[in-house]
Amino acid sequence: MLQKVSCPSLISLLLLGFLVSVSHVAALSEDGVRPYVVERGNRRSLVVTEDGEISSAEISAGTKGPYHIQFITLEPDSLLLPVLLHADMVFYVHTGNGKLRWTDGGKEMKRMNLRRGDVCRLPAGSVFCVQSNLDPEREKMRIHAIFSNTDEGIYDPSIGAYSSINDLVLGFDGKILNAAFKVPEEVLEEIASAPKPPPVVHAVTEGGKDDSLYDIGNKHKKTKETKTFNILDADPDFENCNGWSLTVDKWSLKSLRDSNIGIFMVHLTKGSMMGPHWNPMATEIAVVLHGQGMIRVVCPGTANESECKNMRFKVKEGDVFAVSRFHPMAQMSFNNDSFVFMGFSSSTKRNHPQFLTGKSSILRMVDRSILAVSFSVTNTTMDQLLNAQEDALILDCTSCAEEEDEKMKGEIEKEKQEEEATMREEEREREEEEEEEEEREREEEEREEEERERDEEEARKRGGEKRRKEEEEKREQEES
Repeated sequence: MLQKVSCPSLISLLLLGFLVSVSHVAALSEDGVRPYVVERGNRRSLVVTEDGEISSAEISAGTKGPYHIQFITLEPDSLLLPVLLHADMVFYVHTGNGKLRWTDGGKEMKRMNLRRGDVCRLPAGSVFCVQSNLDPEREKMRIHAIFSNTDEGIYDPSIGAYSSINDLVLGFDGKILNAAFKVPEEVLEEIASAPKPPPVVHAVTEGGKDDSLYDIGNKHKKTKETKTFNILDADPDFENCNGWSLTVDKWSLKSLRDSNIGIFMVHLTKGSMMGPHWNPMATEIAVVLHGQGMIRVVCPGTANESECKNMRFKVKEGDVFAVSRFHPMAQMSFNNDSFVFMGFSSSTKRNHPQFLTGKSSILRMVDRSILAVSFSVTNTTMDQLLNAQEDALILDCTSCAEEEDEKMKGEIEKEKQEEEATMREEEREREEEEEEEEEREREEEEREEEERERDEEEARKRGGEKRRKEEEEKREQEES
């Protein structure tokens, strides 16, 4: 792990404005879920067996989401059975090692040995399987994969990212299979009646050869050994005492040339920050590999304030977060640990993040007098703003994450109190309405009671009057 050494700690006023001026907590959707963060505990479980697990996360960012990410975990000496890819798949090996076999055209079977740090892309239509090794450390093999959601290699949620070869074959009835394979019916009956295995099983070997699984039924197929690209062995694009960053695009990995997914990794040492910047070409979807950190995102415009808000949020190991194209952001590590995340960008085009501060600041390329007018300050003030920070890209930012965390907690508490106050006010209004309704009901009952008493009184009067008339008539009859 990269260790921090003594470094300058000057941070420009613009950076301070970035950290202080944003006043909104990350907005929640109607169901209370943050669409740009998926916590590790909120992943959807797809497969759970004693030999491995597969979980997934759907995360939205911008107009092209949601993005579908899967986390494949294989126990030592386990096998992910062959599947047919429905969309382009780009993956990173987080831990462990093993073997990948795939074919994307049926002409030859390709093989690749995988280890921690390897990145790879498999095109839609590939049939592949992965087997983890049984090494002395018995380390699990963990793979983080994203599936394309472009028109060319679209991920369709209705059919999933891939399908089992077992399902593809047994989806046809016996007569079709008999004609297709030209085998006796009892062979097909045995296959059709056999219990379906789970997607991840214990590795199968034959004759004591570890690779025999891949060769069964393929003895006449050509097998081509393919080299890997290891992101941990590559030289960083940028590195200083505060950390390093690396981007993998179609120029560094040939298999990405026909893909729309790129890969990046960032390592921040303790108390550091990837300076305020934005990606002009792509949305970034990241997975936290180590530690925890604070993410600051600024809305680039005010066209629709209800949908675009300034955000701050905390992420930890295993969480997934996304930042849309053109959204200024800053990632910060805490003082007690480093913060490492890798991710996928929605473009393999060679793009250079645009930074607000330091030697690479895009503001330094703009005429100072024009900038001064933009900020309503003097040229001298603008010179002070842009010349103070001599570092570039990754900066010292001691306690920045801690301060952001406290502000986030304070704003969350404030929102909670405001919600509680709103609920109390709504409850008070509801009680007042109920009291008013009860008062109206009482008044109505009193009016009805008064009317009933009046009616009874009038009825009594009419009854008395009638009796008097009857008595008078009776007397008159007696007198006559």
